[in-house]
Amino acid sequence: MKTALRRILSESARLDVPADTLADDADLYAAGLSSLATVHLMLAVEDEFGIEIPDRMLTRRLFSSIDSLAAAVTELQQAKAAA
Repeated sequence: MKTALRRILSESARLDVPADTLADDADLYAAGLSSLATVHLMLAVEDEFGIEIPDRMLTRRLFSSIDSLAAAVTELQQAKAAA
């Protein structure tokens, strides 16, 4: 999953550094993630993983790192599977 997230970041986020050089807990905003890129990232993550990120989860913290994104995707996939 984190490999896919790095690919999405590379394609959608236009970071100041290559996504494959970032640690899983690196601050994506410090790496250049903008508010507009966050929207592109959200849409790409939803498409890639077949999920919908609910409004309650749309916070700066969600998009703060690869780890936080992966945790949210896992949570949403598990909730979808249980439904």
